[in-house]
Amino acid sequence: MSKGPPPPDANAVIDPELLLLAYRSGIFPMAESRDDPEVMWIEPRERAIFPLDGLIVSKSLARTLRRERFVVTCNRAFSQVVAECAAPRSHFVGPDDTDDDGESWISEKIAKSYALLHRMGRAHSVECWQDGRLVGGLYGVGFDRVFCGESMFSRVSDASKVALCWLVAAMKEARLELLDCQFMTSHLASLGAVAMPQSRYLELLQRAMRPAELAPYVPLPDGFAALAASSSPGKVIAQSLIQTS
Repeated sequence: MSKGPPPPDANAVIDPELLLLAYRSGIFPMAESRDDPEVMWIEPRERAIFPLDGLIVSKSLARTLRRERFVVTCNRAFSQVVAECAAPRSHFVGPDDTDDDGESWISEKIAKSYALLHRMGRAHSVECWQDGRLVGGLYGVGFDRVFCGESMFSRVSDASKVALCWLVAAMKEARLELLDCQFMTSHLASLGAVAMPQSRYLELLQRAMRPAELAPYVPLPDGFAALAASSSPGKVIAQSLIQTS
């Protein structure tokens, strides 16, 4: 008697080409909980983005940037950042600023899928370190001139905000255009995020995916490396963001 096909692996990754196609179509995955084997495909009616010239940098945050309280890196600890973001805490995206129920939308399946995209050069992280310890960061999916911010975390004050400032500055350096933060929250609004209908978001998305020869750009890590090469990158970033915010 045939045993039949084996049961599907509940934590198998999402096909990376399907995942990228979803992002290019304005759709992204979420799960009900950390252990949920199912994936929900989300296309919200209202979308939130960060205008790259509209990030709100407070005086205290600018001071933190100038003093370079953190060592900031790109793609040094991607899996660790995802794991921190999957723990119960405030998220870069999500319907609320905090997870009161202690659940996470980043399931094992989704985390493994992002890890695969990272190995393909399509997902990136920004990390903040203090005394050799990872204390904040963010990660997301990158393609064309787009970065879709997925989640962020802080262990100490201002760490995730500093990571966001570095991300915005690196995107500008790389000549990228669209920073998607998916759902609007009061926290994101306080940092300069703006809401718009999904239809308007799709227009901006299509523009950001136009052929490279029409508007040259470089990958996000290259923009980050150019910033990090300066003698005082924190001062450069603070000055550039204050001038444009």
